[in-house]
Amino acid sequence: MSAGFEKADTSSETDGTLAGADLQTALFDAVCDSLSAAFIIYDKNDHLIFASRQILEFFPLPSEMLKPGIRLRDFLGAIYDTGVRQQYIRQSGSLSREDWLSQKIASHWRERFESVERHGADSWVRFVKRRLPGGYGVTVVSDISEDKKREEQWRSDMERVQLTEDILDNLPFPLFVKDRNLTYVAVNLAFCEKYQRSADEVLGRKSGDLFSPEIAKRFEESDRHVLETGEMSISRQRQISRDGIERDIVSRKHRIGKPGRYFLVSTMQDLPRDGADLEEFDRASAITASTNQSYRRAYVPVPSAVERREPAAMEAIVPENFSGRKILVVTADLAAETAALRTLTKYGFESCSVRGEDEEERFLEIATSSGISLDLLIIDNQMGMRCLELSEQYGIPALVMDGFQIANELTFQIARHFNRNSRNSGGGADADWEISTSDDTAGLQVLVAEDNDINQIVFSQILEGLGYRHMIAATGDEVVRLWAEHRPGVVLMDISLPGFNGFEAARLIRQMEEAGGAARTPIIGVLTQAFERDRAECAKSGMDDVIMKPVSPDMLETIFQKFLTEGAAPVRANG
Repeated sequence: MSAGFEKADTSSETDGTLAGADLQTALFDAVCDSLSAAFIIYDKNDHLIFASRQILEFFPLPSEMLKPGIRLRDFLGAIYDTGVRQQYIRQSGSLSREDWLSQKIASHWRERFESVERHGADSWVRFVKRRLPGGYGVTVVSDISEDKKREEQWRSDMERVQLTEDILDNLPFPLFVKDRNLTYVAVNLAFCEKYQRSADEVLGRKSGDLFSPEIAKRFEESDRHVLETGEMSISRQRQISRDGIERDIVSRKHRIGKPGRYFLVSTMQDLPRDGADLEEFDRASAITASTNQSYRRAYVPVPSAVERREPAAMEAIVPENFSGRKILVVTADLAAETAALRTLTKYGFESCSVRGEDEEERFLEIATSSGISLDLLIIDNQMGMRCLELSEQYGIPALVMDGFQIANELTFQIARHFNRNSRNSGGGADADWEISTSDDTAGLQVLVAEDNDINQIVFSQILEGLGYRHMIAATGDEVVRLWAEHRPGVVLMDISLPGFNGFEAARLIRQMEEAGGAARTPIIGVLTQAFERDRAECAKSGMDDVIMKPVSPDMLETIFQKFLTEGAAPVRANG
């Protein structure tokens, strides 16, 4: 009785174990289905414990190869025999069956291993293998064909985008793209060159951030009309080109894209001076049929001479033959001063600023005594009549503007001035001109490398006021020679010098120091714009620090306190 119970009890346990195993297998299969992946689990002796039926979707194996207890080696051999592995893309050459099996078994014994194999023309499979601390191993097989297709599509799209950008950048005329919010989302190189702006300065902004409010409003009204109606727009604007001649610019605007994702594409082109293509504008009201849609050309005529509005700064291009003209800006408005000097530098003018009538008078005195001729004064209308009287006293033309005009319309006003006056003044001062505070240059404290005549005056005036013995050289060759002769306490090195540029001059000085065992002279790079590439090149050429133009007494004093030795204190007058 007892034996029978025990036997029955044992039978019950065995049935329960089998039922539990079947349930466990069913659960694993359900998990594999939900994950769209196949699982293989094997023990430390490399015998299969579980292989999900999804394996058959990847390999045409006999179903008995999925039974628990099958050796992993036999399972992999069956995969090899199906011939699927012949379609894999392998890094190595052709492998024999035994070599292939050895390679696969080895990968299953690595703690972590992942690989991707290609099955056929458009099927990709990922294998993720893990060997647990207890010796059990798990392999997950998943189909990543869709991911690979998306990756290939993304790569193809990126190549097309790059090709499109290259094409747009090589177009000879300016082009820009705005989104439905009228924000710039693309500009080409011709656009950036025309308006003297980098792409980063334009992208993400609107017309109101780049043009005067009046111009921006006119542009955006036209932009919005094209976006809302789909009508192609042709308009004309009056601008000053690089050759100094006022001419008409034709702008064409199109709407592209789909509803909800429209973009505005605009191009600009100079009209021929003889007006040969004005015939196109006579037909501007005609409807031109297209295979996809129709466009109505909206022609906006040039305003009459009475009502014509002068364009803002971004509509003016300073002629190249004005490059090198010397201009002094007189304003106490720091924002206007900064914008004006940055703009003048971009267009190649030699420029400087003063902040009052006393500074202006002192500057003009020094310039006159040094034989330097200024071409133009820009005077803020808030500075008083004395500033204008000084320009008349020294015989220098002047333009009086408000702070907004100085910051936003400077290039246009200057171009108009030079165009109307047709100046033919001769060259400036001698390019090799040097300034020294005294005939005795022994114990020279500061050597300035600067070729701009106006900036030479600025440096000389500041250093003289601070009491430092200094010399100024106008070429890279000259600064190297003066350094070798006088061994100054510090060198202020402009990077754009004739002959050797500032980078080359700094490298030569460092080579001469190393060859002769001389003490290291601090070299400070003087930059016009804060480009990271210029900063990096300064450091690479051996410079110790950089400062930005325009320089000031406080800026130079800070540099001298940092780099000049205690024995190189300024020599100040008594009293």
